[in-house]
Amino acid sequence: MQKKVNILNKKAKFQYELLDKYTAGIVLTGTEIKSIRAGKASIAEGFCEFNDRGELFVINMTIQEYAFGNHYNHKPKAERKLLLNKRELKKLEKEVNIKGNAIIPTRLFINDKGLAKLEIALAKGKKLYDKRETIKDRDNKRNLDRIKKSFR
Repeated sequence: MQKKVNILNKKAKFQYELLDKYTAGIVLTGTEIKSIRAGKASIAEGFCEFNDRGELFVINMTIQEYAFGNHYNHKPKAERKLLLNKRELKKLEKEVNIKGNAIIPTRLFINDKGLAKLEIALAKGKKLYDKRETIKDRDNKRNLDRIKKSFR
């Protein structure tokens, strides 16, 4: 059995306010899925865009070349199509166009059937003062946990 693959975008919650989450399938080739199963992928710089036909693509997601692939290997930063319901695609496209929001990948994982799935989120960018507030809240929570632990 294979190990669990769970590749996260750790900067997403800090840089964006996540509004809504979706789970999308990805169109991949053979060497791409083998690299993902080996854990050789990164979604840190990735983002999603619609093309002129209303299809959603993830851009700038890095999947390293498969070590045992020969001339059939894939490009590491190719655009990859995301698979969602038509209703979800229309809703996302409307939200992105009207409010100026962005769609970012938050998690790449392999489901129980062995298929690669990408968790995407409709997000709104945080301002600098929001980021400072997030850091302050995190520090306060950490200090409070330390104080609670010392009283036990």
